[in-house]
Amino acid sequence: MASNNNDDRGPWGDKKSDMDAAKQQARENFDTFMSGKPFRGLNVILVVAAVAFVLWSSIYTVPSDSVAVVQRFGKYHTEVPPGLHVKLPFSIDAATLVPVKRQLKQEFGFSTPGARDPYQSPRPRDKRRETQMVTGDLNAALVEWVVQYRVSDPTKFLFEVREPSETLRYVSESVMREVVGDRTVDEVITIGRQEIETEALAKMQALSTKYTMGISIDQVQLKNINPPQPVQESFNEVNQAQQEKEKLINEARRDYNKVIPLAEGEKDQRIREADGYRLKRVNEAEGDAARFKALLAEYNRAPEVTRRRIYIETMQTVLPQLRAKIIIDAQAQNILPLLNLQSQKGPGQ
Repeated sequence: MASNNNDDRGPWGDKKSDMDAAKQQARENFDTFMSGKPFRGLNVILVVAAVAFVLWSSIYTVPSDSVAVVQRFGKYHTEVPPGLHVKLPFSIDAATLVPVKRQLKQEFGFSTPGARDPYQSPRPRDKRRETQMVTGDLNAALVEWVVQYRVSDPTKFLFEVREPSETLRYVSESVMREVVGDRTVDEVITIGRQEIETEALAKMQALSTKYTMGISIDQVQLKNINPPQPVQESFNEVNQAQQEKEKLINEARRDYNKVIPLAEGEKDQRIREADGYRLKRVNEAEGDAARFKALLAEYNRAPEVTRRRIYIETMQTVLPQLRAKIIIDAQAQNILPLLNLQSQKGPGQ
């Protein structure tokens, strides 16, 4: 019996049954304490907070101009449209918003205040460097431009290229230096701007497609193009003289276009009048000749009748033009001319 009592004692000389009883009593006391009213309310609060956290981490909204790319355990899972959606909580699913319907832009050489995109504007130390370019005739120019683009493929935009917006800045700067380097400084600053924009747009889009960046470039627009600061004043004077020359040439062309068409019109009018007068005289002459031939034929048939007819027709033409007519006998002699004084008076006399 003594050996049994010694086996029941623990290492500190306590009985195992006493220790088990103490554990059981402590557990019962803890359960009783936790089942009290204060801890019951706390449990409810903890449960509600846990549910709210799960909902907060599970429900998300995609704006109307964007789509969300969902990754499950870091792997691409799906692409969801705009609206309210649910994902697995506790970072199992991660949703990345990509603005696919919004037109984005990048500025080179200048920056717009308040821009939220870190890649939209150049860094302060790069703003001057990226505008300095060398033209095809080995002249320097400061070129500022804007690239407007959209995200056409969100999956490629996120996963195919690391930092696609920064890559687009490098691509745009490289292409612009190439295009500007193929032209003279006069073409870059004055007449070649449209060609530079068109060629740069095509080359940037080709490189974006080659690198599978998921970007569609809409427009490349040149802004301020100036010579370097030491020669800028002289270049402005040359440019002003060139503009004055173009102005004088345009004014001369305006005067030319005003005078020459008027002279051409008067010349055509005179020519048409001469042609009309010629046709009139020719037709009148031909008509008189035909009339004379017809009259001659009638005269040969009946000379006396034709002569009297000609006389009467002539009188019908001449007599209506006479204001006073005096008819006398052909046999009358010594007629005294009569001055009609009444006909010489005015209307009020």
